[in-house]
Amino acid sequence: MMERLSRIFSYISEAVGRIFSPITDHYPATGALPYEGDTHHSSKWAD
Repeated sequence: MMERLSRIFSYISEAVGRIFSPITDHYPATGALPYEGDTHHSSKWAD
């Protein structure tokens, strides 16, 4: 019983630790990139 309770507590505490730990993702620092949007070549309006 105590071993099972200990495993449950360990499982929950590890999950909380992962949630509140610093971010470990290593994405490249690209900065702000301009987005001009996709152009639509049709000149007709569709209502």
